[in-house]
Amino acid sequence: MKNRFGEFFTKVFVSLLALSIPVMLYLYAIQAKRYTDLEKELRSLERKQTELIEQNKKLVSDISVLSSADRIEKIATSELGMHKAQAEDIVRVEMTGERKN
Repeated sequence: MKNRFGEFFTKVFVSLLALSIPVMLYLYAIQAKRYTDLEKELRSLERKQTELIEQNKKLVSDISVLSSADRIEKIATSELGMHKAQAEDIVRVEMTGERKN
């Protein structure tokens, strides 16, 4: 009886071991698929980051060109009819005393 009991558990153990191999292979395949998907997403995000960095560099360059003093002065004089203020055109206002509500 003891021998039969041991044989039964040995058969159950071998059967479970044999069944666990395909399960482990299936789990490995799922994990490999997830890894591939994440790797693809990472490459996509890195490409997007590179594009955004290049776009940011271009925008910074555009800002520096558009905000240059020479360009602003040219627009002010030619398009808006402005001129540089002379010393006599400048009025200084000084405020003293308390402010009343």
